[in-house]
Amino acid sequence: MDFTFTEEQQAAVEAAKAVFSSVTPDSVPSPALTAGAVADDFDRALWRKLAEGDLLGLTLDPRHGGSGLDPLALCLVLRECGRVLARVPLLESSAAALAVQRYGGDELCAEVLPRAARGELVLTVAASGRTGHGPAELAVQARRNGEGWVLDGVQTAVPWAHGADRVLVPAHTGEGVTVLALVPRDHEGVALEEQISTSGERQAEVRLDGARLAYREVLTADGAWEWLRDLLTTGVCALTLGLGSAVLDLTSSYVSQREQFGFPLATFQAVAVQTADRYIDLRAMEATLCQAAWRLSLDEARPTASGALPIAGDVAVAKIWAAEGVRRVVQTAQHLHGGFGAVTDYPLHRYHAWGKQLELSLGSAAAHEEALGELLAAHPLG
Repeated sequence: MDFTFTEEQQAAVEAAKAVFSSVTPDSVPSPALTAGAVADDFDRALWRKLAEGDLLGLTLDPRHGGSGLDPLALCLVLRECGRVLARVPLLESSAAALAVQRYGGDELCAEVLPRAARGELVLTVAASGRTGHGPAELAVQARRNGEGWVLDGVQTAVPWAHGADRVLVPAHTGEGVTVLALVPRDHEGVALEEQISTSGERQAEVRLDGARLAYREVLTADGAWEWLRDLLTTGVCALTLGLGSAVLDLTSSYVSQREQFGFPLATFQAVAVQTADRYIDLRAMEATLCQAAWRLSLDEARPTASGALPIAGDVAVAKIWAAEGVRRVVQTAQHLHGGFGAVTDYPLHRYHAWGKQLELSLGSAAAHEEALGELLAAHPLG
């Protein structure tokens, strides 16, 4: 088996590193010192650079102005995004655009995808439901009328919603069917209520009250929401891996320079053992992430191996490792930094806040352990 990345995937990573090289986590006020959001909008200047580097249409077909790469390439870029805590909706916009490409009609694709690839149209996804617990698709009801669909309900904690142009909202029809509605942010019947995330970023509670959409703006294909949710969850794992890697690098640099009793902290066995354990966590996070992203990248026509779990199993394993691993990495970093880790002009506390946000996004480790257990019970391995 060949585990090396393709030339195209490696080129995407190098392009991402070049774009993110100028980004610093301290570019906005500290969430620890800010009562409200750290900023009103995401980093528009960085967004333009991502567009210029052809990274916003990474997974879109060339006919839509994209590069035609797979979800694994997107996850490799998201890892670099997480390293610097880049304040852009790269995951949400890319995932929503890819869902439109896979499940939307030609007219909607032509309207949305080229503009999304150029960075002119920003997309996000409502994936937390009404309270952050329970299936997100049950928080909004969609019903047909003579001219299209009507949406009613509430989605909470929608990331980057105030800066996005359209929100992809899962909804149920009352007949056991889930659809995805591409809702304009400033549409009649749509209202946004500001919420602040753990990381200090501006989110929104999106309220839909009789919002009317045309038929072409609603994706009705079977499995569309499940596929999108798996992609979003895997993308969160990629961001988490990048964040954890940056935290371990920060910690390694600190313990190599900080001295106690005339020796660097890194030479003490207890410190070396703890950092080695966290390195193992990161490698496990990387392996499970790549497995989930690889499964997402497989051609749909390719049969699943006999006895293999559905892709949801690989995604659950990746999220379990990401959630548990990043928590341990950040906690160890705070411990080894001592009081210096809480200084607000040092970036570690920002990584801590973002790490907690990502740990719980789209389900904690415990939630995915429960889901994995149910999956194993329903699909015994051969």
